[in-house]
Amino acid sequence: MKRRTLLATGAGAALAAAMGMPARAQDKTKVGFIYVGPINDGGWTQHHHHSAMEMVEHFGDAVEFVYQESVPEGPDAERAITQMALGGADIIFTTSFGFMDPTVNVATNFPDVKFEHATGYKQADNVSVYSARFYEGRAIQGTLAGRVTTTNKIGYIASVPIPEVIRGINSAYIHAKKVNPDVEFKIIWIFEWLNPAKEADAAKALIEQGCDVVLQHTDSTAPHQAAREAGGVYTFGQAADMAEYGPMPRISSIIDNWAPYYIDRVQAVIDGTWSSVNTWDGISTGMVGIGEISDVVPAEVKAEAEAMRDAIAAGEYHPFTGPINKQDGSPWLAEGETASDGDLASMFFYVEGVEGDIPS
Repeated sequence: MKRRTLLATGAGAALAAAMGMPARAQDKTKVGFIYVGPINDGGWTQHHHHSAMEMVEHFGDAVEFVYQESVPEGPDAERAITQMALGGADIIFTTSFGFMDPTVNVATNFPDVKFEHATGYKQADNVSVYSARFYEGRAIQGTLAGRVTTTNKIGYIASVPIPEVIRGINSAYIHAKKVNPDVEFKIIWIFEWLNPAKEADAAKALIEQGCDVVLQHTDSTAPHQAAREAGGVYTFGQAADMAEYGPMPRISSIIDNWAPYYIDRVQAVIDGTWSSVNTWDGISTGMVGIGEISDVVPAEVKAEAEAMRDAIAAGEYHPFTGPINKQDGSPWLAEGETASDGDLASMFFYVEGVEGDIPS
């Protein structure tokens, strides 16, 4: 429920009339964001903030915008979310997986505040969840990676071992392998979403192991800088286009576009129609964008990747289409069978051919 000032309702309105003052209209809708990284990280948080600013521009004076950046996952997040709710926020977006439990915990104490949690799965009457089908973009990246590698060694910098990240690794590997049966993946986990020093070190280690393509599911541009310094290594933008590193090493990107969702959900609060939803959108709705493919990529390879993008957008192709086995060789998807959203949401295994173990 939107908050009103004393003069907007009841005795306050009568007092205003008696004094010859116009009663105040509803306050602005107060919209809050909790970010896991800095708003200039170049990737995940920066693009959430960019989308939030598009939302603010859309509504203009109808909203009041507040945010807190670089909030660690865990107890610090619960304190930050609580403070934002106490500060009068009508709706709060918490934009990292590790904010899930803190968001739900705070929501129980503020039933009139609406909460939107990115990439989680726990809902409540006043808690929605939303995420993007990043694995669709990974399929395109895997196709490009498999085509452009000359060493047949592809590196992958992984952040936190959750299904979202594992899906991305599997999708990229499946599609790299389809176009180049000789490829192998080398994966380094850094156990953080954002740590430029660790990301750079991981990129350098992968390059030293012979990888001439490096993918990342981490938030900074550090891997691109390491690849640029090494020379001859291809990279992909993550969450943001990271086009400043194009046309080489960055040859394409996954771009997160949250703005339409933020506008829609804030509008629902303004209209009084907000309800808890579970949203998982991808290329077809534009929530996942594919950055311009560099001209460094051969024209026929670029066309192949763009055709896959268009087929996914049209619902004509699913990146997880069988036959696909699990890492241990056991069947997962039969010929022509596609993975259900439930299976994808709970994925905690590598597909056949990916080496190494998933950290616990």
